[in-house]
Amino acid sequence: TLRYSPTDFADIKTLAASFETDAGPRDSVYHLHPQDHDRIEKQHWYELVCRATEITIEELVESRQEARRSFCSTPLSLNGYLVVLVVQLAAAPYDAYYTLPGKANANRPASLPHAAVLEFLHECTRALREADTADNEQPVLDRDYNEVLRGAGRRLMLRISPGSAHGLYDACLGIAALRHEGGEGQGTMILARRQHAAIVPVLTLEAPVPLRDHRSIRKLLELTEGRTGLVSDASHVFGLGYIVEEDDPKYEPLATVQFTNHYGWELRHGGHTLMRVVSNTPRLPQSKVQADNFARVAHQVFPNLNDDEVAYLWELALEASAQSHGTMLCISTGAKAEAERLRRQCFRVVPRVMTTPVLRQASSIDGAVLVEPDGTCYAIGVILDGQATEKGDSSRGARYNSAVRYTSSSPYPCLAVVVSEDGWIDLLPSTMHT
Repeated sequence: TLRYSPTDFADIKTLAASFETDAGPRDSVYHLHPQDHDRIEKQHWYELVCRATEITIEELVESRQEARRSFCSTPLSLNGYLVVLVVQLAAAPYDAYYTLPGKANANRPASLPHAAVLEFLHECTRALREADTADNEQPVLDRDYNEVLRGAGRRLMLRISPGSAHGLYDACLGIAALRHEGGEGQGTMILARRQHAAIVPVLTLEAPVPLRDHRSIRKLLELTEGRTGLVSDASHVFGLGYIVEEDDPKYEPLATVQFTNHYGWELRHGGHTLMRVVSNTPRLPQSKVQADNFARVAHQVFPNLNDDEVAYLWELALEASAQSHGTMLCISTGAKAEAERLRRQCFRVVPRVMTTPVLRQASSIDGAVLVEPDGTCYAIGVILDGQATEKGDSSRGARYNSAVRYTSSSPYPCLAVVVSEDGWIDLLPSTMHT
C-alpha cells in the first residue's frame, strides 16, 4: 500500500514559488555567461522544490504521528517530471546517535547515518539519471554498500574538517595502516584551526608537517598520551597540545581522531564517538550487547525459554562480549549432535553446565564455544561450517562470516554471539527459525 497519495503533494510547486520572496539580493545578481545564469537559476528552483517537499512531508508525518525522519534529494528532471527521492528512517534509532551541533543540510551531515543517507540519495539520483543509457544486463544501482559507507565517511570528515579541507578521511586511513618499529599506531589528533583559543600548546613544530606525509605523522603520534595530542587543521600538523577543561571560558567541543590499532581509528566530537573505521570501512559506534535486545532475539529463536533461562544465557553472552581478542558463543538446540558431527574440527568436552569463569577460559582459544540453550557445553574451539550465502560481508573477518554461514544453514535453532577483534559485536540468529 502507498503511504502517501499524489494529492498530498499537489501544492509543492506553489509552495516552492512562495519561497521566492525570501530570495534577498539574489535577484540583483546576473552572471556574465547566459548558460551559467540559467544553470544557477534552475539549481535555485530545484532547491526550492526540495525545501517544499521536505516541509510537506514533515507536515504529513507530524499530522499522522509517524515516528519517522525524512530526507529528500535534489530534484531530477526525468521525462518531463521533477523527481524527488525520499528516504525515511525510524526516528528512535536514528536519534539515538550523537549529532554535530549546528544546522545540518545536504553539505553538512550531522552524523554518520545522516551522511550515509545523503550518499545513498546521491547514488539513487545518479542511477535514475543513467537508467536510460545503462547496460540492461548491469544493474544501475550497483555500488557496494561498503563503498557507500566510505563515501559517507568522507562526507562526515569533510564537514568536521577545519576549513572544510578535503582528504582528511584518506589521510587517516594511510596513517592507521602504518606501523612504527613494529608497534600498532595509537594516539590522538586534535582537529582545529591554527592557534585555536581552546587548545593549550605543548610543543610547536617550526615547520608544520603535511598530513599527506603519513610516515612522519605516524612517528609523531608516538609523542601523544592522555589529553595531549597532535594538533592539525586537516592539512598540516603544527605540534602537540591539549584541549582546555570544560569549565574554562575558552572551551569549545573539538573533533579528534583517535587511532586505536592497526587499520583502526575513531572520529570523536565533544567526548562522543561519531564513527569507528575498521579496515577502511566506517561503522557506527557500538556498545556492548544490550540485555533487552539479547532477550528479544533469544525469545525469537528459543520461544520455550523462560526469563530466568534467558537471563542465564545473557550472563554468558556478556562474558563473551568482554573478550578483547574476539570470540564466539554458539547457542544451539542441537549442540550435542553438532559436536559429534564436527568432532574433527573441535575439542569435544564432557558435558557440563557452562559458567562465566569457565567460559572466560574456554573462549581464550580460536573457535566457538558450543552450548545448549540450558547452558550445557559440548565442545570448545569449534570451527563452524555452512553453505555460502549472500549475507556474507567481505569487509568483516573470518569469524563473522563463518558464523553467518553456519546460522544461515543450521537445521537447529541457534544463536551466535560474535565478538570480533576490532570490538564489533553481532547477534546472529538462525534464519530458518526466526
